[in-house]
Amino acid sequence: EAAGVLMARISVWRGETEDAFDVLRWLDRTLIRLCSKYGEYQKDDPNTFRLSPYMSLYPQFIFHLRRSPFLQVFNSSPDETAYFRSVLNREGVSTAAVMIQPTLLRYALNPNGGAPVGMPAVLDVSSLAPDVILLLDTFFHVVVFHGQTVAQWRDAGYHEKPEHAAFKALLEVPQNDASALINSRMPTPRFVDCDQNGSQARFVLARLNPSATHNTAANNAGEVIFTDDVSFSVFVEHLARTAVAGNV
Repeated sequence: EAAGVLMARISVWRGETEDAFDVLRWLDRTLIRLCSKYGEYQKDDPNTFRLSPYMSLYPQFIFHLRRSPFLQVFNSSPDETAYFRSVLNREGVSTAAVMIQPTLLRYALNPNGGAPVGMPAVLDVSSLAPDVILLLDTFFHVVVFHGQTVAQWRDAGYHEKPEHAAFKALLEVPQNDASALINSRMPTPRFVDCDQNGSQARFVLARLNPSATHNTAANNAGEVIFTDDVSFSVFVEHLARTAVAGNV
């Protein structure tokens, strides 16, 4: 985490005087050199590439850093970009790590009828489902994302009926957890309450690993993200091929 945050701060500093594309290329070359030097592999055989357990999460941080608003400034105003970067440079490692790789909690109906508990979920499109609620914390935004079926039940007023107390709890618990996050943080994050397939669902979709996109929809029955960005698995495959070649 400390190494990922340090690289984020160096990238932000370079971004003040260099083009964003050049910063991304520098970040990629740095990651490839590190993996080529400290990884375990047989030359020109990417299937043998391995990283030490102490370093295994580092490529994941770099992947999310490349897609973060610190380096992807297209959808942010110059003021927003400057604000994001200044907060990154000021906060500690654990907080900055959340800015780079947000946390995601998943809430589902409790089969025993009690209040649901937020369970850590993978920051991936596969975590989306019509019958769950997601709570995304990017530090700058706290997003409550309702699955399509949950939103339909809510709009039908099921939570107002006594026999559906478990569903009422499913709606209330993520809201309470989001309020606790917001009240405990300074600067106060923006709160977003959205539904699957709604316009504001972009706040969640933009931070998820696009393991299933419109290009792979024929082989995937679940939710997809309409993007040309590569998934983490493709990113790691390309990293392994380049690192074992040793020609960086």
